[in-house]
Amino acid sequence: MSRRKQIIEEHFGCDPWDTDWSPRFNIAPTQPVPVIRQNPKEPVRELSLMRWGLIPHWSKDASIAASTINAKSETAATKPAFRDPLKLRRCLIPADAFYEWARKGASKQPYCFEVNEGELFASAGLWDGWKDSTGNWIRTCSILTTTPNTVTSSVHDRMPVILDPAHYDLWLDPGMQDVAAISELLKPYDPRVMRCYPVSTRINHVANDNEQCSQPMEFTETQDWLFGESETR
Repeated sequence: MSRRKQIIEEHFGCDPWDTDWSPRFNIAPTQPVPVIRQNPKEPVRELSLMRWGLIPHWSKDASIAASTINAKSETAATKPAFRDPLKLRRCLIPADAFYEWARKGASKQPYCFEVNEGELFASAGLWDGWKDSTGNWIRTCSILTTTPNTVTSSVHDRMPVILDPAHYDLWLDPGMQDVAAISELLKPYDPRVMRCYPVSTRINHVANDNEQCSQPMEFTETQDWLFGESETR
């Protein structure tokens, strides 16, 4: 999420956020991500940070988070970790891009995916609260995924559920507990407004977190990859 918090607030109509946020270009699992929820007592959207990798409130320890970074939309309603959050604790996870990797032999080439050439969008998310051994509450989240559209299918067999802005209110509404109706929103996004391009394998190292991570590879570098001559590092 490479946007300043003021831009996120304005785009999604959130109340002012009192948390410091520096734009990020390479967010890894277990790190904090911006999350948007609706206040349960009034129709106000609130922005906060949560740890990426959902820990169910009933979990004995935090290790489950390694396998709950994403939740398959087709099965979330039946999985113990996601069943209650899908019904009761839904959120938006704002972004302006996401990455996927295409395997080529023993190597993987990263690709950046955007909506309308870098426009802000929101993935459908689930969240939960978990109390650690010291009694501190930790709020965590997961991104729902679905089958790929024609833009993402050439790189990966899944994609995040990107919600239509017209569905934000319904998705966030804490009073909406009809899981079947909510699940109808979890569809592949319109490929006509998406694009992807290869990026440097700098993105493979979490310590690299700047604009270079999301910049398109030079054409000659892409050719080298396609014809198997070298891999850009």
